Amino acid sequence: QVQLVESGGGLVQPGGSLRLSCAASGSIGSINVMGWYRQAPGKQRDLVATITSGGSINYADSVKGRFAISRDNAAMTVNLQMNNLKPEDTAVYYCSVLGVSGRSWGQGTQVTVSS
Repeated sequence: QVQLVESGGGLVQPGGSLRLSCAASGSIGSINVMGWYRQAPGKQRDLVATITSGGSINYADSVKGRFAISRDNAAMTVNLQMNNLKPEDTAVYYCSVLGVSGRSWGQGTQVTVSS
C-alpha cells in the first residue's frame, strides 16, 4: 500500500506559476512510474505528465513547454512546476504512482487559474 500526500495548489492569475509536490510513503520500493493527472468539472481524468524511475518523461501535448515534472528517488517525491498557466489548466490535480502492487492516487489538490 502506498500513501500519497499532495501540496501546492491554489488560485493564480493567467500567466502565473504554481509548483505541486507529492510525497509517497508506505510500500514505495515497488514504485516505477510517478506522475500527475487532472480532472476538470464534468470531464474525465487526463494525464498531465509522468516520469519513470529511470527518468523517462511524458507530457500531455497541452502542457508541453509550460510544465516540468521532476522526481527525487531517494525522497520518493514528485514535483510539477507549472508556468504560464491558462484558465483551461483549472482542474483538480492528482498525484499517482504505478508499481508492482498496482496504482495509487492522492486525494487531489485544486488549481484555479482566473483573473
